[in-house]
Amino acid sequence: MEARRENAELIHQYCATHDPALREEIILRHIPLVHYVLGRLGISPSLGADYEDAVSQGLLGLIEAVDHYDLAYGTQFSTYATLRIRGKALDHLRSSDWLSRGARKRARLVQEGLATLWERLQRMPTEEELATHLNLDLPRVQQALADSSRILVSLDAMTSSNAEDEAPLYELVADPAQEEPSAHVEEAELKHFLTQALSQLPEREQLILALYYYEELTFKEIGEVLNISESRVCQIHGRLVTTLQAMLNHYLRSPSIIKEADL
Repeated sequence: MEARRENAELIHQYCATHDPALREEIILRHIPLVHYVLGRLGISPSLGADYEDAVSQGLLGLIEAVDHYDLAYGTQFSTYATLRIRGKALDHLRSSDWLSRGARKRARLVQEGLATLWERLQRMPTEEELATHLNLDLPRVQQALADSSRILVSLDAMTSSNAEDEAPLYELVADPAQEEPSAHVEEAELKHFLTQALSQLPEREQLILALYYYEELTFKEIGEVLNISESRVCQIHGRLVTTLQAMLNHYLRSPSIIKEADL
């Protein structure tokens, strides 16, 4: 708490004076935030040079945050900086094709396989079922799941199996300031469907999603909590979110399934 107060005071002083020494101190103090944000994206030091490149981009985002932050934004600097760092890192990863063509192809194949199996089974398929369906060995499927998690599959961008056509979830949910009745109904149904889908997941999978999206732990930290490896968390996350993507796409095509499931 004391450190947070000190950082806030430092930000206020810099905004008032634009002292270069204060700017440098703010940047140095917030370097750990860059590594935290990358960890939340599943980008770990195990990626070697790719991780270092992502760190460099994240630092650029941090510097931009310091240079552009305005107290009038009404939000904490760390929140604003997180968005800038994340945006820079994602832009870099999207533009640099940091996965090999073969790995990216297998990741997309796994995503399509999960979608197919969910529609067939109406439940989340196991990794063994997915491996059999794709005629791939289990280790290769698990690696492809980890790659799926790392190619920016997330709960705020899961409305299309085609990466080029992805639309963030928030773009499908109406602005709460709008009073248009049908939009409120659609939003309520979408939330109900997602709640229903999440409730069908095994307890450990629900815990992983809760730790990642609500407690905001990194994959490494989640692995420490569950006593499994960071790569295993990444694999499970990839399978979970890709299957939820398939379920959501199916619902958007046939919204009546939510009513049928309640009967």
